[in-house]
Amino acid sequence: MSTDDPHKQEQNKQRHFTFRINLLFFCIFFLFSVLIIRLAILQFVEGKQLAAEEAQTTVRDSPIAPIRGNIYDSNGYPIAYTSSAQSLYFRMESDQKKDDVIAMAQKLEQIFNEYGNPTKNVMTAASIIKEMDVGYDLEKNPTTPPSYSFVPRRIKSGLSPKEIAFILEHRDELKWLEIMEESIRTYDPGTIGVQLIGYMRPFSRAREPKNGLDFYKNKQNTQGYLDTEDVGYDGIELMYQEDLRGKNGMKTYPVNASAKIIGKVQVEAPKKGNNLFLTINKDVQQVTEQAILDQLVYAKSASARASQYGYAPNAKAGYAVAMEVDTGRVISMASMPDYDPGMWSAGFSNNEEYQRIQPFINNGTITTAYPNYPADELKDHPTSIVYVGSIIKPLSVLIGLNEGLFGVNTPYNDTGVFNFGKDNNAKLTNSDRKAYGPINAADAIWHSSNTFMSAMIGNPLYLRNGDKAPDLWESYLNKFGLGVLTGSGLPREYAGLSEFKTNTKETLQSRMVYASWGQNEKYTTMQMAQYATTLANRGKRMKPLLVDKIETYEGNPVKKMEPEVLEETIFPKPYWDSVIKGMEKVTVQGFDGFPYSFARKTGTSTQSVGGKMIDNAVFIAYAPLDKPKLAIAVVVPEGGFGSWNAAPIARKMFDAYDQYYGLDGVPKGGKGTTSAQ
Repeated sequence: MSTDDPHKQEQNKQRHFTFRINLLFFCIFFLFSVLIIRLAILQFVEGKQLAAEEAQTTVRDSPIAPIRGNIYDSNGYPIAYTSSAQSLYFRMESDQKKDDVIAMAQKLEQIFNEYGNPTKNVMTAASIIKEMDVGYDLEKNPTTPPSYSFVPRRIKSGLSPKEIAFILEHRDELKWLEIMEESIRTYDPGTIGVQLIGYMRPFSRAREPKNGLDFYKNKQNTQGYLDTEDVGYDGIELMYQEDLRGKNGMKTYPVNASAKIIGKVQVEAPKKGNNLFLTINKDVQQVTEQAILDQLVYAKSASARASQYGYAPNAKAGYAVAMEVDTGRVISMASMPDYDPGMWSAGFSNNEEYQRIQPFINNGTITTAYPNYPADELKDHPTSIVYVGSIIKPLSVLIGLNEGLFGVNTPYNDTGVFNFGKDNNAKLTNSDRKAYGPINAADAIWHSSNTFMSAMIGNPLYLRNGDKAPDLWESYLNKFGLGVLTGSGLPREYAGLSEFKTNTKETLQSRMVYASWGQNEKYTTMQMAQYATTLANRGKRMKPLLVDKIETYEGNPVKKMEPEVLEETIFPKPYWDSVIKGMEKVTVQGFDGFPYSFARKTGTSTQSVGGKMIDNAVFIAYAPLDKPKLAIAVVVPEGGFGSWNAAPIARKMFDAYDQYYGLDGVPKGGKGTTSAQ
């Protein structure tokens, strides 16, 4: 029969269809049977075990950042304190694209502009991207590699209610963002002792391998620290970081195998940090800061221009320290200009504002700071570290007397000129080129004779001691706090520059001659204040105290700081009497009507900066003369003569201390001298 028989073909199709249907039914039956058996096993064999696993809970801990202690002035006025705020954080994700991140930054700029607090700096998209730390700027140019990608970055603290509401309502659009409640640092709007107090930055920044601080990069120091918490980055905030920080709290969540919270959350409250009470007096500090600013204005005024000595048009910075003679307590420490430290938590409005304050973020009383000049002009102006000038002369005389180079009444004929060097071809003069005739040691301090210091001290030390003269000179300066750290403990404190040892471009003889009247040593204002205190104590060098006491957050005592003598140098009483007699006669401006006898020394340190010679105003003093209570040092770079633009600042500081403490132990009340000359 032919295979093309239609009937036969139809029968074959029927058989194949029936076979496939049967196979399908069989497979379904088999799979259904397997499912039934598996369900039976789950129900009757593994049921109890699975039920136990479902009921099994685990505990997850979430650390809570500690509440930082507060910083008060000596009378309990809050200078830096902790408050609660809502902050916006950005978290990097693997799926982020540059265009999307930039678009978000631009959107946030609009939100901050429209809904933010109008009294605060409004952040730009560029500054927002900088805080995001994504590794590029607004133009997508590579900048620096982002730090730890998994660490949330704080974009802005202190969100307004309107900002919070808008961001929460648009969470789908604003992905990668999170609002967190946290404790933030608030600083007094009066900007009190800004560089002394310091500022704070996120721990994630502080521990960066490249730009972080050694303390935070050491993991042993920072166990339990959270990347999102702020830590002290300078000044007292850094110096007392461990006392101020406190300890983490903990939230404990019971969760099941599906990571769902199935019970009550337990909270262990964080331990609050300790409170610091500084030796700084808020009122004296503010008088000091304003006195510097007023004097800078006066130095550029027509009145100063009419004076032969007071005009200093380029003076734009000043530094001052007041230190109690008998305790070492620092009553005021001013580095001007200053800035608003709240910018670090509130955010900078733009990069220009950030760059503007960079020159004077440092505490200029203990390290290098710059005046408020444009960045491209800074090289043409001196920093806060200047030659001490003629304020060294009281110590120079003590050294000369103690080394037996002359006696207290040994006469010297001051002709106004001194020649030295090979064939006497090097010549120097007194600052006013005046010849004082026959003078003794006290007279030399009174008249600030450069020639006496050179002929009777610097040159004889070189001729007698040769290459050992610099070491001898340094040993005396160190005993008075010059060329060594003061012991204050402040981070970044600079030990100064003793050019009489390092400046090998000059001859050794020249170095010693110029060192004898302060033109070969650069030291900080804090060192000068300690030096003045040591003179007032007749050789006792006191440790500068910045913190008076430490208490718990609740007010219980933890530690009380006591005065500490770091070193004591003994000189015969006639030597001291001679030096103090000279210091009492020094002519200064701004002290008319001052009701106390006092010792003082002015200085006009000259140095070459930017190819030109400039004069820096320097001044030290202590009062009262018979029972010294307060010692002061003032430095005004490019301020001209110390008598004219540094001494008047010190007068206002003395008056403020007398008002609140009393230079004789009796507070006078009323108002101190606060106006400019």
